[in-house]
Formats: sequence, C-alpha cells, structure tokens
Amino acid sequence: MDPKENAPKNDGFNRLVYRVLFVAISTCLIGGGQVAAEEQAKPEGAAALTVAAIKSVTQDWPQTVPASGWLKPWHEAVIESETSGLRIIDVVADVGSIVKKGDTLVRLNQETVVADLRKEEAAVVAKEADLAKAKADADRAREIGGSGALSDQKRVEYLTTEQSAKAGLDSEKAALDSQRIKLEQTTITAVDDGIITSRSASLGAVVSTGTELFRLTRQQRIEWQAEVPTRYLAQIRQGQTTEIKGPDGTTFRGTVRLVAPTVNTETGRSIVYVTLPTEPQPHAGLYVSGTVDIGIKGALTVPESTLVFKDGINYIFTIDQANRVHRTRVDVGRRRDSRVEITSGLSGDEALVQTGGAFLSEGALVNVVRTAQ
Repeated sequence: MDPKENAPKNDGFNRLVYRVLFVAISTCLIGGGQVAAEEQAKPEGAAALTVAAIKSVTQDWPQTVPASGWLKPWHEAVIESETSGLRIIDVVADVGSIVKKGDTLVRLNQETVVADLRKEEAAVVAKEADLAKAKADADRAREIGGSGALSDQKRVEYLTTEQSAKAGLDSEKAALDSQRIKLEQTTITAVDDGIITSRSASLGAVVSTGTELFRLTRQQRIEWQAEVPTRYLAQIRQGQTTEIKGPDGTTFRGTVRLVAPTVNTETGRSIVYVTLPTEPQPHAGLYVSGTVDIGIKGALTVPESTLVFKDGINYIFTIDQANRVHRTRVDVGRRRDSRVEITSGLSGDEALVQTGGAFLSEGALVNVVRTAQ
C-alpha cells in the first residue's frame, strides 16, 4: 500500500491520542484542586484528649522545716563505784529496770569496812579519855594559876596537852565519819528516777574507785537531737511543735526545748533539742526524720495529679482561650493531703489540666468538659 494513502489516517489517530491525554491531565488538575480545597476547608485538628480544667487554690498551711537526727537520752547518769578493793556480793538491777532515786542497785562486801569502823569507834573512845585527863590537868593548872605551887613550864605543858587531846579527838572523829561514809558506799543506789540502759556490774567482781557499774536515763526522758540547716535557725523558737516519723511508721509529737548556740563547721547544720512524750516511749538510738512547725503561711496549691514529672523537672499544663495546652515549668514546695504547693511558675489565674498531662504535648487541642474548683 502506498504510504501517502495512510498519512491521513495516522494524523487522525494522533489527534485522538492528544485529546485523550489533555482530558486526563485536566481531570487530574481539577480533582487535585478540589481535594486541596476540601483539606483547607477541614478544621485545623481534632481534640487530643478530653480534660477537666481546674484553678489553683491559696490555702493557709503550716510552714515546716525538715530535720533529721538521733533519738538520745535527755540526760544520762553514769553510776560508778566510790570505793575500791571490795567485792560485789549482790546485783539488784538489770538493763530495763525502772528505778526510783535511792533504790539499791548493787551491794558490796562490808566485812572489812565494818571492822575498820569498829576500830575507829574504839580510837575515838580512847581519844575522849585522853582529852578528859588532859582537861582535868589543865583545869587544875588554871585554878592554881600564879600561886607558885606549879611551875609555869608545867602549867603550859598541861594546857598544851589539853589542846593536843582535843585535836586528836577531832581527828579520830573525822576518821570515824570517813569509815561511816565508806560503809554507806558499799550500797550503791540510783542517783535519780529513770531506767537502766547499761549494766557493767558482775557478781563477784572486785571494784575500784571509778568503776562504771550502770548507765541510767534520767526520768526516762528521750529527746530528738535534730539537725537543721542554718538558714532556718532564725525561725526556730523554744516551744514550737515538731512531728517525728519513726521507722515503723509511728508518729511522735514533740516540743523544741533548746536551739544549740553553735553550728557544726563540717556539716553547716545546728542541733535543735526536742522534748518527746514518755508515752508512747520512743526508743533511744534510732535515727529519724521529721519537721519543725515554724508558723502558718499561705500556699498556692494544686492537686498532685496536675504535676507531670519529666527529666527531673515538674511541669503543669495550662489551657488557653483556644483550648490549647501549654507546658509550664513549676517549682514545688510543701505537700499536704494530696495537694502540693507551687512556689514559682504560676500566677494563680490559669486554667490547669487536672489529670492526664502525661499524654499531652505542647500546643495540643483539648476538649474541656468542665471546670472544677
């Protein structure tokens, strides 16, 4: 077939193809424009979460100072032997014994002391006889006086002998008193009311002067020696109340008795001495923590559920007028009854996300269902 005869047919086919392509491209452009218009007509975004909005509340809270320290005896008495060379023949008290002042704790062997006491009593009697004789001679010498019947030398001798006899008698009486005191020291007694916390006395042991036999917590009083940072010292006063938490969860109330006048140069802390109640009786030797109440102070508070803790920082999500949330960094202070004090970061007028802040991000749209006060 002649190519020239086929040329008109090819031109018609090409025009048909061009028309089909033009229609397809026009359809795509128009459809894309409609899709873009539809997307622009859609809302900017759907709500990420439904939340309850709340406001912070200003409350009067007790202002407290954190502290920690040892529970120790208020005063501890050390009971020691005042004599030496005597054997313990009876131990009456033991650790935990509650004693009264003057109660017998230990008895020492009295045999040698009693023998020495009798010897001194006999010596006093002898000195009294010597004094009686010397006094009689001196009285006669004074009566005779200057009659010449007695030489001056002899008269002075009688008078001097009388004075020496008086001095000898006083010396023996002092020695007798010393033996009586030593006899009393063979019975060792409690120096005050209290409870025995340590016993070193053993039956049959021979004591020496200064041997420790017992330790006694006076009046069974235990106190908390709380260590407090120096920046709080100016606010702590005698008579303020404290709260101490024991290791078993028990709580003790106490009263500030004394604030130490010095500060530890190594720790930068000072000791606050706190008097504790006798009932329930706390155990000495425990290391406990607690607080000292230093007064009432207003606090801007929110529920603990509003806080979001991330990377060591506390955040709260606030809600703006467009129902979008914003992450706000805050500093916290005191905690009480599931609420926490906000010390910085909030003015108090913001609407806050009550719960669920951990599931939100900056600028997220939320649905606020109610405002809780």
